Amino acid sequence: MNKELKEALDVLEKEKEISKETLFEAIENSLLTACKQHFGKADNVKVEIDRDTCDFLCYAEKEVVPTQDDVEDECLQIALEDAKQISHRAQVGDIIHVEIKSKEFGRIATQNAKNVILQKIREEERSVVYNQYFEKEKDVVTGVVQRYLGRNISINLGKADAILNESEQVKGEVFKPTERIKVYILEVKNTPKGPRILVSRTHPELVKRLFEEEVTEIRDGVVEIKSIAREAGSRTKIAVWSNNPNVDAVGACVGMNGSRVNAIVDELRGEKIDIVNWDENPGNLIQNALSPAKIVAVFADPDERTAKVVVPDYQLSLAIGKEGQNARLAARLTGYKIDIKSETQAKDAPGFRYEDYLDDGYDDEEEEYEDDYEEGAEEALEDTQEPAAAEEDGEGSDE
Repeated sequence: MNKELKEALDVLEKEKEISKETLFEAIENSLLTACKQHFGKADNVKVEIDRDTCDFLCYAEKEVVPTQDDVEDECLQIALEDAKQISHRAQVGDIIHVEIKSKEFGRIATQNAKNVILQKIREEERSVVYNQYFEKEKDVVTGVVQRYLGRNISINLGKADAILNESEQVKGEVFKPTERIKVYILEVKNTPKGPRILVSRTHPELVKRLFEEEVTEIRDGVVEIKSIAREAGSRTKIAVWSNNPNVDAVGACVGMNGSRVNAIVDELRGEKIDIVNWDENPGNLIQNALSPAKIVAVFADPDERTAKVVVPDYQLSLAIGKEGQNARLAARLTGYKIDIKSETQAKDAPGFRYEDYLDDGYDDEEEEYEDDYEEGAEEALEDTQEPAAAEEDGEGSDE
C-alpha cells in the first residue's frame, strides 16, 4: 500500500506539478477529518507521515488516570491499566499516544477523507495553472483555436483555455479550428472555477513582443523599441534605437532580405509595418515618423507637444496618408499633435509663417531642395533645346 501511495504521489507531482509536501499535508488533513467524523473530536488527534517510506500513523493523545471509573471522556483520557498495555512505563498524569486504526473508519468518514484529498488536488492544480500563466501576463504565447463562442473565440494555450473577445479581434481575421495563432495575454484572473485568461490580437504590445522574439538584437538589449503605434489589421509604426553605433537598428529589425519583418507580417496576416529610427530631437523624430513622405521643414514645440510640418506640394497626400492614417500614426508614435501643410498652403496660411522654418535652420534644406529642382528643370530644358539646335544646324548645312 505504501509503495502504491508513493508511486501515486510521484505521478501527481510529475504530471500535475503539485509538490509532494502539499500532497502529504492534504492526506494528513483528510485523516484528521476522518478521525473527527469517527470519534467526534480531533483536537487531540495527530497524524504523522514518513516522507520517505510513506508510512503513516494516526494517534490520539490521552491523559492517564488511575482507574476506569476516573475516565470522564474516553476521547481524552485512558485508565492506567489500559495505558500499561501500550507502554509499561506509563504513569498517572502522563500523556500517551493511542494508535487509531484507519481501517476502523466508517464508510462516510472514508468518503469524506477521499473528498478532502481530491479537493486539495483540484485547488493545487488550478493554483499551478494560474501561477504559470500569471507569469506570462503581458507576453505572447502560441495557442490553438478551439471553437467560436458566439462572437468570441476559445483558444487552448496548453493547460488552460483563453478567451479572445470580439473587441480584441482584428477586423477581417477569420480563424479555423485547430489553427495555431499567437496571442497577447492581457489579464489572468483567479476564479473558483480556475484561471480566466483574456488574450488579444489587436494590442500594440503584440507587435513589440513578436519583434523581441524574432530579432536577436532586441532580445539582447542592443536595439530598443522606443515607441509603437498601431492600427490593428492595417498598419503599425515602430521607432527603434541602437545602443551600439556599429549596429543599424532599422536594418536589424528588417533582417536580410526582409526575412525578420516578413515573418512578423505573415503572423499578423499582412499588416504593414513601418520601422523608423528614433531621435531625441523632436523635429528629426517627426520627420522620420512621417516616412515615406519627404519633409521640407519641421517646427516642434516641446512645451505644447505640437508640431507644424511643411512638405512639398506633391508629397502632401503621401504625408497625410489614406484617410489620414500616416499622420495619425506619426502623431501617436511621437506624442505630438502634427499639423501638416504643403509649401503653398504654408506660405498663404495666416499665422503660419513660412519664414519661421527657414530661421530655425531648415533654410539650407529648403535651398538644397530648390537648387535640385532648378537644376533638374535646367537639364530638362537643355534636353529639349539640343535636338532643335541640331535640326537647325542640319538645315543650314543642306542649304
